[in-house]
Amino acid sequence: MTRIAVIDFETTGMSPLYGDRPTEVAIVMTEGGRVVDQFQSLMNPHRRIPGFIAQLTGITDAMVRAAPPVATVMAEAARFVGAAPLVAHNASFDRKFWQAELAALGLDAAQPFACTVLLARRLYPQAPNHKLSTLAHYLGLAREGRAHRALSDALVTAAVLGRIQADLTERHGLPDAGHAVLSGLQQCSRAAVPGWLQRHAHAA
Repeated sequence: MTRIAVIDFETTGMSPLYGDRPTEVAIVMTEGGRVVDQFQSLMNPHRRIPGFIAQLTGITDAMVRAAPPVATVMAEAARFVGAAPLVAHNASFDRKFWQAELAALGLDAAQPFACTVLLARRLYPQAPNHKLSTLAHYLGLAREGRAHRALSDALVTAAVLGRIQADLTERHGLPDAGHAVLSGLQQCSRAAVPGWLQRHAHAA
């Protein structure tokens, strides 16, 4: 079975292009729709966390001051992920930080990166919205821990991914957790679900 790494960052701001850096990362490794391993760490970005972000995430300057530096944590995160494909909720955000921090370390960031937001919009258009907490409630998925902390959000995203895999399998005859499902996550980020399903419903 294909292992898929579900990742979530908390950061000092919206983009590394503006000098923002991660303050926390969590990676949940899944296989066949189930969590098989996880990695989580705070990290010291060596810059101030804005007050509104500290209020949103609960992560303060005092909390990260004693944490390992970003470079140390990201090197460990890269080793943990290995060559596994990555999935995130609103992946364009997480991908920017993953790629920027690995590039700073001289490490390759060539893993496929798929987005559960974009696929959920197509699979569950009737949901009130596709924010992580709303989608989890709509799908009847439990949450442990507070929203906007990396491990809690990564675990909820993994649960959403598992439901997406199950629905693609049960409703459309796709194998759950194989290359076809990851391909579907990526393709559905760019195209309508029905067309992709018609082409890949019987993929191995």
